[in-house]
Amino acid sequence: MRAHQYKITTKWTGNKGHGTANVSAYKRTHIVISANKPELQLTTDNALYGDKNMHNPEDLLTASVSSCHMMSFLYLCALEGIIVTEYTDNAIGNLMEDPKGGGHFLDINLNPRFVVTEDSMVGSAIELHLKAHEICFIANSLNFPVIINPICLVHK
Repeated sequence: MRAHQYKITTKWTGNKGHGTANVSAYKRTHIVISANKPELQLTTDNALYGDKNMHNPEDLLTASVSSCHMMSFLYLCALEGIIVTEYTDNAIGNLMEDPKGGGHFLDINLNPRFVVTEDSMVGSAIELHLKAHEICFIANSLNFPVIINPICLVHK
């Protein structure tokens, strides 16, 4: 086994001059920094305090699952000789808020739509989504289901 480590710096940028004097006194904006990579600007998903034009941690979790699954799938296709020429996933993360505070993800639905070059590749390509899910680092770290609804088209 090999261990991996990911170093991230999260820095709050929302101090409007009075810190957290009250819940309306500050913005929820922050940046996420990883060495030699573009910084990410984030906010909360909370409609009252967030900015709907910025990403939030819930977006990034959904994106992480979708991205990891796609990379695992494309890798397996390359190993198996299945030629994928296009791939788009319209992923949906479903979160339930708790009336007492907090909340949790119920599930993430992946809806990959991809194109292969031969009719004979369709069945195997669909099956590889199950294996991709099994080897996806992110999916293996979750405590909620990831539902995969693949659609395979053939480029003619």
